[in-house]
Amino acid sequence: MYPISTVKTPQTQSAPVSSRLDFLAGSTGLVITLALPVKGRAQALVDGSGAFAPNAFIRVAPDDTVTVLIKHIEVGQGANTALTLLAAEEMDADWDQMRAEQAPNNPLLYWNPALGGVQSTGSSTGLANSYMTMRRTGATARALLVEAAARLWSVPAGEITVTAGVVRHAASGMSSGFGALAERAAGLEMPQNVTLKNPADFTLIGAEGITRLDAVEKARGLATFTIDVMHDEMQVVAVLHPPKFGAKVASFDPVEALDVSGVLAVRAIPSGIAVYAVDTYSALRGREALVAAWDESAAETRSSEGIEAEFIAAARAPATVSEETGDVEAALSESAQTFEAEYVFPYLAHAAMEPLDGVVEWTPERAEIWSAIQIPTVAGPVFSAALGVAEDAVSVHTMYAGGSFGRRATASGQFEAELAAVAAAGGPGAYKLQWTREDGMTQGYYRPLTVHRLRAGLDTDGNITGWDNTIVNQSIAFGTIFEQAVMNDGVDRMAVEGSVDLPYGLPRRRVSWAQMINPIPVLWWRAVGHTHTAYATETFLDELLAAAGRDAVQGRLELITPDRARDRAVLERVADMAAWSGPGNGDRRLGVALHKSFGSYVAQIAEVENRDGAPHVTRVWCAVDCGVAVTPDIIRAQIEGGIGFGLSAALYERLTLEPGGTVRERNYDSYRVLGLEDMPQIIVDIRPSTDIPTGVGEIGTPPIAPAVANAWRSFTGETPRRLPMIRA
Repeated sequence: MYPISTVKTPQTQSAPVSSRLDFLAGSTGLVITLALPVKGRAQALVDGSGAFAPNAFIRVAPDDTVTVLIKHIEVGQGANTALTLLAAEEMDADWDQMRAEQAPNNPLLYWNPALGGVQSTGSSTGLANSYMTMRRTGATARALLVEAAARLWSVPAGEITVTAGVVRHAASGMSSGFGALAERAAGLEMPQNVTLKNPADFTLIGAEGITRLDAVEKARGLATFTIDVMHDEMQVVAVLHPPKFGAKVASFDPVEALDVSGVLAVRAIPSGIAVYAVDTYSALRGREALVAAWDESAAETRSSEGIEAEFIAAARAPATVSEETGDVEAALSESAQTFEAEYVFPYLAHAAMEPLDGVVEWTPERAEIWSAIQIPTVAGPVFSAALGVAEDAVSVHTMYAGGSFGRRATASGQFEAELAAVAAAGGPGAYKLQWTREDGMTQGYYRPLTVHRLRAGLDTDGNITGWDNTIVNQSIAFGTIFEQAVMNDGVDRMAVEGSVDLPYGLPRRRVSWAQMINPIPVLWWRAVGHTHTAYATETFLDELLAAAGRDAVQGRLELITPDRARDRAVLERVADMAAWSGPGNGDRRLGVALHKSFGSYVAQIAEVENRDGAPHVTRVWCAVDCGVAVTPDIIRAQIEGGIGFGLSAALYERLTLEPGGTVRERNYDSYRVLGLEDMPQIIVDIRPSTDIPTGVGEIGTPPIAPAVANAWRSFTGETPRRLPMIRA
């Protein structure tokens, strides 16, 4: 038996809880609040009291600043800037007067309808589900300010204009900033209907050169991330986790850890053994000194190779059908030629720069949490249950994240549960739970290991007669709050997304999925299922077109169905950009890929060199249709980042289990990621559109790997079937 708690000196902290970040505290300005649709009905309120309004989207202060409350976490994707810009556009505000702050945890007000109704950020949904909301909120604020000016000046509201944050009545020569009108506007009745701008009149939406709201503070090192949060008398905690998935603590000896200077206590928690110390260095040294034994009776002890073998066997057996049209088996048996391919995609870590971390400060009456959480909705119940604090007394301060790519969006609240357990075991006070990158690499929540088996046939004229794709992996949604929304008829739609609803006219086709279950935690990773489905479908199709003697671009265009005009447009555009005339036969070869993800359409052509028998990407052309381009600079940056992210995985990344079940890769020295010297020149063309904005943050990732592989096949004659392409 191991001790429940071993403490060097009894710790009885009762640190005061800091006041929450008041969005509205101490002001008398105009507050525009707009609750998100509940059962299809939007609600709007005005609150001029100056008190904190937890559903506020816009506040106009007496000093003319306009602050927008952002319900999506800023992880570098530009949410703060883009959503604020939408409100500024309809307000006719000056960009220099705009500010952004993170919304508090309140899923009833800030829920994401695209992700199961919880307050969350992911699947590139932020801009799409907030586009009209933030525009209407801005238009409402403008209407109230105009009405306030009209009453103050005794002039018709229709004669008043607003430009760059100045309200004017030309005939009388009167003008005002927003701030001087804010208190008067706050006392007016909320307009029931407001008129939104004609897109032809946009001055900010679609404009080039908009400065990101967080750019200066991040560039100057002034931005506060969770890792920067320090409280008086705060204890820093490092947790020793089991070395294998599914293992548990059997026993431990805390004596040597307690002998480390700065270590205050050692306590068992459900996920491992927690070392409490005065600072991070001491906590990590204390953790290193711990002596522990593990119960591995329920642990995963297979190697990656052993797991792959099980998955491959499942791919060769019947699976649950997700999409089926026509008799595929008959089509294949009647084909003049048949083709078959198996693809293996490894587990992948998220490998963000900032490791997981969080701070909690609590008393028996309330708790405050500081952390970069993509799904803050999970935090309230987790901390309430662990600490015995009422759920409505749990406050979450959503911080900037130094990268995430999905890792900070665990539906289980894994990290939050560990932080809560640390706080509960320690008693009232302030605690920072700090993971290292080694923790992040070895403790799971990976892009699932996946196997694809594809079969297809061609007739004597080179037409595709049948298409069969069996996908095997673990479900990300199974057993989580998202299961009901994502699992349909026994299929996890995130596992098959990008392999169904292809733009190509394949008359007899089938897509199936086999669910595998093991102790290894899996999670969405940038672009989720599209990261493997785009590769398998677009490389296999490229091979079929080559076998039929058809050009890779023209062959795709001939297959695209009439209802997929946007797919066609981006493919034609990228071919023009790269002056496509085939893959070429010189020192540099071209490969193409087309893929729709998160509502957006992307086509890419990669230019690849053969450097000492390995692919090196020199240029990438990308055409994207993502609806209205709200912030073109950010879109280009996200496409470039997404391409780099996908290229890194295609060339180098893999997370492997050694025989016995321990993770081999622990940090960047063994888990190789793309370096600056490997980053290609990227040329992005954003197609003009009047459609509602769709996803941007992830859409650059799926097509790059198949585009590179298709170019590489022109060198070698073979498509890489097992990623990554370069193995040290």
